[in-house]
Amino acid sequence: MDMDRIACYRAIETRDARFDGRLFVGVATTGIYCRPICPARTPKFENVSFYPSAAAAQEAGFRPCLRCRPETSPDLAFWRGTSNTVSRALALIEAGGLDEADVETLADKLGVGARQLRRLFRQHVGASPVAVAQTRRVLLAKQLIHETTLPMAEVAMAAGFNSIRRFNETFQQLFARTPASLRRIHERGKREAGALSVRLAYRPPYDWDAMLSFLAARAIPGVEIVADNTYRRSIAIGDVCGTLSVAPAGNNRLRVDVRFANVAALPNIIARVRRVFDLAADPDTIGAHLALDPVLAPLVAARPGLRVPGAWDGFELAVRAIFGQQITVPAATRLLGKLVAAHGAMLPDDIRSIDGLTHVFPMPAHLAGIDLNMNMPQARALAVTSLARAIVVDPAIFSPGASLEQAIAKLRALPGIGEWTAQYIAMRELREPDAFPAADIGLMRAMAADGKRPTPAELLAHAERWRPWRAYAALHLWASDIQQPVAKGRADAREAA
Repeated sequence: MDMDRIACYRAIETRDARFDGRLFVGVATTGIYCRPICPARTPKFENVSFYPSAAAAQEAGFRPCLRCRPETSPDLAFWRGTSNTVSRALALIEAGGLDEADVETLADKLGVGARQLRRLFRQHVGASPVAVAQTRRVLLAKQLIHETTLPMAEVAMAAGFNSIRRFNETFQQLFARTPASLRRIHERGKREAGALSVRLAYRPPYDWDAMLSFLAARAIPGVEIVADNTYRRSIAIGDVCGTLSVAPAGNNRLRVDVRFANVAALPNIIARVRRVFDLAADPDTIGAHLALDPVLAPLVAARPGLRVPGAWDGFELAVRAIFGQQITVPAATRLLGKLVAAHGAMLPDDIRSIDGLTHVFPMPAHLAGIDLNMNMPQARALAVTSLARAIVVDPAIFSPGASLEQAIAKLRALPGIGEWTAQYIAMRELREPDAFPAADIGLMRAMAADGKRPTPAELLAHAERWRPWRAYAALHLWASDIQQPVAKGRADAREAA
């Protein structure tokens, strides 16, 4: 992809933080690549080259700088809007899409050919899909070496290396030293009692209060707790369960404490945390586009760091959406708490005593085999059971597809999932930045003019100017709608669950 060398060089000369995560600079005389904010002396113009991603710099033969640590830069999905296929592919790679499969399989999931996918990656990321996956693995290992006291064998396993030998060879090749020697020159002691702590960067501003408020209003009793400026929840991957907590860590990073017995699941856990807290968003780019609409401009100015809260699990989100039909968010949350108490697996005693969490959310396989007897219409209970059975048959139902339209059509084919719910799932689980539940009563209420609400069709027509960031526009409208009075007890099937 084209990068203006002069503009890029000015960015590194001034150590402009606005470009952190947007470009990486390779230095020919040292063989190192850096972030634009690297404190090292600025190299000469003729000795540098610029890359749009860490993977591109690494594929070009450069190794990560030990001072500015590229693995801690914001991992921005700034190419979203220019290639949604690349964005969806990156989400799949982050979730381990190339750990067991090849590029052809990945491309097939996205509805494109492998050659076209490689071309798109070269155009928008500057590197191949395989290089992106390998770079993520190396940078995660490097971060774990710096920020934890995990034994090297566990670092290798957590980062996705198949063997210690391969792990050692990779670091020897990249850094001309062993992984253990990297740890010796950096800080130690970041591991808390029983927990693995990592820090994840984001691009400021970040409206943490809004994010925490959104999650707190929907915290499922027993599964989630929001208290002391921290989000905690139980997690289950395969047959292993544990907990995590997320809190601000300063320097535009979140601190994530994970208590989970299987360290090999760490990349999956980190990918989900990044999804829930929308850490890949570029608020400057999104805000600049949305603010072109006079209706949204004051909302963006008031909350420039607003993010789209993601979901930890697609099944959990879909059940929430079905439970929330025709009742308020608090009523749906209480009902979900009863579901968890009756059908969720209990956490081990040692974990319950630490975080105050008690259960994990019920698994699809469990709910698929029972008749739900909840205080709600039987049709909704049957929809949850049918949904659980569908997911047991196809666990990849909530994976990104070839397009937003295809994903919506696939979701709408599921029991109990209508257009609003499908758009809501696409927004929060599939991380589609252009998903937009136009029939949402809160959105129509926020867009009312002279006391008259627009129809869904009118709202959809107006929202055309917000593409490709309609999901963020929806969050701004929901945030503004919170201030508006709502009749007590009033609920709507299409209001944000």
